[in-house]
Amino acid sequence: MASSRKSKPSLRAIPKSAKRIGLAVSGGLDSVVLLDTVCKAVQVNSSSPAEIWIFHIHHGLQKPADQWLAFCEKLAKKYRVYFDFRLLHFADQSQGNIEAKARAERYDALTELCIEHGIEDLLLAHHQNDQAETVLLQLLRGSGVAGLSGMPLHRLNSKKERPINLWRPLLNQSRAELELYAKDNKLKWVEDPSNQNTRYRRNAVRKEIIPKLEKIQPGAVANLARSADLLAQSQTLLDRLARQDGKGIFQGRHLKLSPLLTLAQMDKSAASNLMRYWLKLNGLVMPSQERLESWWKDLIAVKTDSSLEWQHDEVSIYLWRGVLQVAISHAGAWIFKNISPRSSLLGLPAAWVYAAQEQGLIEERLRQGAEKIQIKPNTPRKTLKNLFQESDTPPWDRQAPLLFIRGRLIAVAGVGVSYPDLVSTGKRVLPVWLEKP
Repeated sequence: MASSRKSKPSLRAIPKSAKRIGLAVSGGLDSVVLLDTVCKAVQVNSSSPAEIWIFHIHHGLQKPADQWLAFCEKLAKKYRVYFDFRLLHFADQSQGNIEAKARAERYDALTELCIEHGIEDLLLAHHQNDQAETVLLQLLRGSGVAGLSGMPLHRLNSKKERPINLWRPLLNQSRAELELYAKDNKLKWVEDPSNQNTRYRRNAVRKEIIPKLEKIQPGAVANLARSADLLAQSQTLLDRLARQDGKGIFQGRHLKLSPLLTLAQMDKSAASNLMRYWLKLNGLVMPSQERLESWWKDLIAVKTDSSLEWQHDEVSIYLWRGVLQVAISHAGAWIFKNISPRSSLLGLPAAWVYAAQEQGLIEERLRQGAEKIQIKPNTPRKTLKNLFQESDTPPWDRQAPLLFIRGRLIAVAGVGVSYPDLVSTGKRVLPVWLEKP
């Protein structure tokens, strides 16, 4: 904790020009302090204050969860800001790491809320103690520089069609400083009883390991957070090196195998660094050293024009025609985007689409085989098999979602829209497949 008494947290990152800001608020100490400080900062430092939204995620994992939801809704009324929430449901809490599942689902839900309300900046309440715990957990897992860099002050969630900026303004503040601010300002918050359960690894680190480290080395929390900052700088340099080494190897978001193996023969560490950077570009977690080594053995042994498949981070990674690529997820939904009447873009007649919606005549189907569609003028209808072959689409990406209106195939995700059904005038909409994060 700092030697001088702090009455107000120093916010490291608040988007200055944002018209709307989202705050992830659980109702706990950290998020309540974030809400109070952000509201005050936005009102004081701006002639036209940003519109603030509180987003609460109801996990349903604790009995008091309904009370927390009601508490956060009252906070929104108190601060005169907007409020919305999402209810998550975990059918089987015994399967796998419930902490990781809840965290992933929470980020997905927060991202969806931001997109729904036109928000590009989301503020999270992680603080210095959270950062120290993250570094220790990653160290225990045997993580490399990327993992030990901890949580970044700012990160772009680019898995969505509309990227969301994630900010952590309290990352340089200790929990003791947040408690001091909350008491000085007479703030109220809720306590999650699961935070006391040391069965969860993070709680065990927080309750048992961090206090002992602070006794051995005063300022251990701040020092761990500082190390994360320094490692993050090192990771930035490693990413820059990967981009340089990747010239001639990157093919969009894919990797060409032959030059990658050439790099590995010259400098295995550089090639492994490039692989890790490629995984990060595709939004995947870093592999263990053992898994990465097994991949190298596969790549060195594979014959020309042969294919490989790896499972990693709940997705498939393929080697096909000498190129490494991550399989595209087809989880999502069809939406209809409005086209401006002044636009020259073609679209489906809006009235026809809306009428079909009201009658329940719009449906998504999976590919069965033999479906045909015409996606260009002056061309015949072609089977999806032929279209995928012409576009050189890998076999694992050919199970694309199909959109049917009134029993007729209208659109294929990643392929196109039925050209004969498009019009150039009047109110129009365009079907777009929106992938889930």
